[in-house]
Amino acid sequence: MMVSAPDILNASILIVDDQEVNVSLLEQMLREAGYACVASTTNPHEVCALHRKNRYDLILLDLQMPGMDGFQVIEGLKTNAADGYLPVLVITAQPGHKLRALQAGAKDFISKPFDLVEVRTRIHNMLEVRLLYKKLEDYSKVLEQAVQERTAELRESEARYRSLTELASDWYWEQDENGNFTRVSGPVLEMLGVRVDALAGDKSGAPVAGWNEAERETLQATIAARQPFLDFVFSRVNADGSQQKFQVSGEPMFNQSCRFIGYRGIGVELTAKR
Repeated sequence: MMVSAPDILNASILIVDDQEVNVSLLEQMLREAGYACVASTTNPHEVCALHRKNRYDLILLDLQMPGMDGFQVIEGLKTNAADGYLPVLVITAQPGHKLRALQAGAKDFISKPFDLVEVRTRIHNMLEVRLLYKKLEDYSKVLEQAVQERTAELRESEARYRSLTELASDWYWEQDENGNFTRVSGPVLEMLGVRVDALAGDKSGAPVAGWNEAERETLQATIAARQPFLDFVFSRVNADGSQQKFQVSGEPMFNQSCRFIGYRGIGVELTAKR
């Protein structure tokens, strides 16, 4: 992220000094250096309103002014600042005022009498930092907006997906990496008449009563290989001799580190569909 020379020269600057001669000197120096947007005032009471209206990139502020000194101006600016960066460069002939001004919130200082090379350098450097701060702030807003829009899209997509799942299947399911069911929606318990963990068989590997053992082993092998399966049909013989057939589809899930975290899928009872 860079700030170009034209950006710096087009930055808005306000000069605040009760002495017209100082204002004229700074205006001339800035214009000779190529700065195009320079304003000034000799009335410190106007500063807060002017900054609220124009959002200056830099305020050159004299500290010793009658009626309202620079420290009072800084306190006023802090109450209406729209961001966390106060773009104040103080002007003072008192060495003891420099630290106090920085502690009050000013970002840098210029000593009187003026060293024009130092003044130009400090102004340039402070404007560069100020404009970088604004670019970062703008980028953060754009990024935040993009995140909000993407989150809304994902929520809408998830809602559509779940709606389609409900229309196309009898139940939706998710398993963790150990094969434990972590989420099931739909009447799967009532439809199967067994606990959902029986779908994958006993974790000990023993056959589950009523289920076709060959089909169960085939499904377990597919899951162990972390492979997706589509429209896999398995059956169960109930205690009364009736047979039920079910069809399931599933896919493995991985996190951002490509670590396997489980399966998710849908299922229907074929017996009831016929």
